[in-house]
Amino acid sequence: MNKLQIIVLLLVVNLGFSQTKPDTIKIQKIEDTKELFSNSDTLFLKSSDSLGFINHKEATLIDSLWMNELIKSPLYDTIQYILRDDEILVTELEELPTELLKERLEHLNTQTPFHIEYNKSLEQIIKTYLKRRKSSFSNLMEKARFYFPLFEEQLDRYDVPLEIKYLAIVESALRPRARSRVGATGLWQFMYQTGKQFDLNVSSYVDERSDPYKATEAACKYLASLYKIFGDWDLALAAYNSGPGNVSKAIRRSGGSRNYWNIRHNLPRETAGYVPAFYATLYIFEYANEHNIKAKENSLAYFETDTVQVKRQLTFEQIYETLNVDIEVLQFLNPQYKLDIVPYIKGKNYTLTLPVKDIGEFLSNEKEIYAFADVEEAKREKPLPEYIEESARTVYRVRSGDYLGRIANKFGVSVSNIKRWNNLRSNRLSIGQRLTIHPRKSSTVVSKKPTSKSPKKEIPTGKYETYVVKSGDSLWLIAQKYSNVSVNNIKDWNNIWSVRSLKPGTKLKIFKI
Repeated sequence: MNKLQIIVLLLVVNLGFSQTKPDTIKIQKIEDTKELFSNSDTLFLKSSDSLGFINHKEATLIDSLWMNELIKSPLYDTIQYILRDDEILVTELEELPTELLKERLEHLNTQTPFHIEYNKSLEQIIKTYLKRRKSSFSNLMEKARFYFPLFEEQLDRYDVPLEIKYLAIVESALRPRARSRVGATGLWQFMYQTGKQFDLNVSSYVDERSDPYKATEAACKYLASLYKIFGDWDLALAAYNSGPGNVSKAIRRSGGSRNYWNIRHNLPRETAGYVPAFYATLYIFEYANEHNIKAKENSLAYFETDTVQVKRQLTFEQIYETLNVDIEVLQFLNPQYKLDIVPYIKGKNYTLTLPVKDIGEFLSNEKEIYAFADVEEAKREKPLPEYIEESARTVYRVRSGDYLGRIANKFGVSVSNIKRWNNLRSNRLSIGQRLTIHPRKSSTVVSKKPTSKSPKKEIPTGKYETYVVKSGDSLWLIAQKYSNVSVNNIKDWNNIWSVRSLKPGTKLKIFKI
């Protein structure tokens, strides 16, 4: 890299590399540069107007490395896990005296590559979590039974510290469909563009940022690239939150210090609380027994699940009807499918994750399940939405006279999508408000109008058999017990509108056809 390139990079970071415009980097033109020279610690720049400034070599190197990576932070917002200043308690906690906390933090510091040091701020955060959110950690530990083995598998593969698994709690509270107010999505809170850079695609059906497997792999790659630049895991965490540019600025403002705790006061407020929240989470999980925090035993464990590649499009409702796997379980195991539909697209491999006990039944009855789906879709009044890949977003500024319907028509999208993309809770807009839009040709979900009216349902008269629903039954399994009886027959005969209304003890009429 020549001297002029270094100067350009310096100005990019100081003048144009701002987190408020994450998708734009402006390079300022440099004129009248007369001389660049350095000593052992500092770079000096002199120009024709005799105005000079100093810059630290290490910070400059970080900038240049980062510009080569061309990656931006995936997170500009956290999901209400980090404590606000007014939530932090200045209090004593009988179960955790200060001296005991110091001993435990010192022990953790010897076990990890992070710089876990006692300070009053970290103590207050830990004690506030223990005093106010203890019950929520039991729920988090329940989710962790499923996600942590998955995380550890990928972290080990990319040589990232296993403790990074706690970062997903700070990011999303282990909610794979979590979405921040600015659009960061998934367990690891990737923004759209950063997700695309790590091959996390978004379509009308699928958001791979919510795919636990793919998003975890992307997070590992991203964190590993940050560590290569900073050579320090604390700084890598800070950069993951606020962007490498902000960390580099904090290093400069702190006189070149590379210790997180020394530069913390120069970081954005959110990032200043971000790394301590990570340390507090690490402490609470590692000393959960000592604080009598136990995980609930209700969730599936990671080893109790398996995946199968689908050979045709399937809805969660069809899977429920055939295999009797609760839709809530399907959503938990397959959060990447936005419409509760597993699509089938030529050239793409979409998988379905199921409890191990149901994988065998799926494979043994695969042809029958697909045939059932064929029959269901042939009778469907409206075809399923078209599969369309989403492209880069457009930012639209609201003008006088605008309303959501008009803006939706302008871009060929739906009002509900605009509200979802921008986390809007009402239809009210303000002049000058910025809206994120994914244009019609690359983002919307379109349902075609039915070409013909559905035939009127006819309920037969005459003799029928009464079937009492048992635990584990599904409409599809019940239909298999009778000849020439379909799931739709049972629905029509018994006025069933939702498969979830099927409960043990329910009496069903089965007519002879």
